[in-house]
Amino acid sequence: MLLAFLVAVALAIVSMKDLFSVIMLSGIYGLLSASFFVAMDAVDVAFTEAAVGAGISTLLMLVAITMTGRSEDPDRHKPFLALAVVVVTGGLLIYGTFDMPAFGSAQAPIHQQVVPRYIQHSMEEIGVPNIVTSVLASYRGFDTFGEVVVIFTAGMGVLALLSVARRPEDIAEIDSLNDSMHEQHLILRIVSKMLLPFILLFALYVQFHGDYGPGGGFQAGVIFAAAIILYAMLFGMSTARRVINQSFIQLLAAAGVLLYGSVGIVSLLEGKNFLDYGVLSDDPVAGQHLGILLIELGVGITVASVMVIIFFNFAGRRENAHSGEENEMQNNNRGNNKT
Repeated sequence: MLLAFLVAVALAIVSMKDLFSVIMLSGIYGLLSASFFVAMDAVDVAFTEAAVGAGISTLLMLVAITMTGRSEDPDRHKPFLALAVVVVTGGLLIYGTFDMPAFGSAQAPIHQQVVPRYIQHSMEEIGVPNIVTSVLASYRGFDTFGEVVVIFTAGMGVLALLSVARRPEDIAEIDSLNDSMHEQHLILRIVSKMLLPFILLFALYVQFHGDYGPGGGFQAGVIFAAAIILYAMLFGMSTARRVINQSFIQLLAAAGVLLYGSVGIVSLLEGKNFLDYGVLSDDPVAGQHLGILLIELGVGITVASVMVIIFFNFAGRRENAHSGEENEMQNNNRGNNKT
C-alpha cells in the first residue's frame, strides 16, 4: 500500500503545474518514504527522510517559489534525447540488479560477513546500544567526516553564489515591507511561538540521544534549522536578523567541521589512527562515547548552520527581487508625474 501511494503521489507531482501543490505533495512523498523505511525496520533512515524530505526541503522550496512564481510555464519542451538517456540508464541499472542476491536472503554476503561483525562486537568495542550510530560515527567515522565536509562545501558554494550586498537603507526598507506582510498571520505566529520551544527541545533530544535510539547530529541539525527557518518565515526577516547573527552562523558552520576534524587530529597525536576515539580516555569504551558525542555535536552544528545559511541567502535573493520591483514602480510613478 505504501508503494502504491508513493507511485500515485509521484504521478500527481509530474502532472501538476501548480508549484505550491507540487511542494506539498513532495512533503507527503517524504512522509510516505519515511513510513516505508519504518516498515523496513530502517528507523534511522526514516528519521532522516522525515526531517529532510518532509521538513527542511519543503520549507526551502516554499521560499524558492516566491522568486519563481507559483505556476509552471505552460510551454513545455519535449526533451526526447534526455528521456532516451534516462530510459537507457534505468534499464542498465535494473539489469545490474539481476546479479544481486534475492531480497531478504539470509545467504547474502552482507548477512554473512559485515552485519554479524557489527552486531556481535559493536557493543563490546563501542558500548553504544544504537548499532547504526556505532557504524556511522565510529566504524565509518571517516566517511561521515567526508559527508560533513561536503555539506559545509555546499553551504559555502551557496553563500558565494547567492550572497547579496545591500546598503543599510535598502535593508531597512525591505524589513519594513516584510514586517507589514508578516503581521497579518497572527494565528500562525501565536501557534508557532508555542511550538518553537518544543521543536528546539526535541532537536536537542535527538542530538544527545542518538547513542541510544534513532537520531544523531544530521537529524538534529535539520530539525534545529527548520525551527529557525519557521521563525523567520512567520515573524519576518528583520526580526530573524536581530536574533540570528549571520557572521556568527557562518563561523559555526566552519567550527562544526573543525570540531570533527580536531577529534581525529587528537587521535593522531596520541599515536593512534585518525578518529580512533579510544585514546580520548583511559577506558577505550568511554573514549568511544566521548568521541561520538563530540563528532555528533560537530555534525549537528554544521548541518544546522549550513541550512540556515542557505535559507537566508535564498530569502536575500527574494528580497532583492521585491526591492527591485518596488524601485522600478517608484521610478515609473516619478516619470508619469513628470510627464
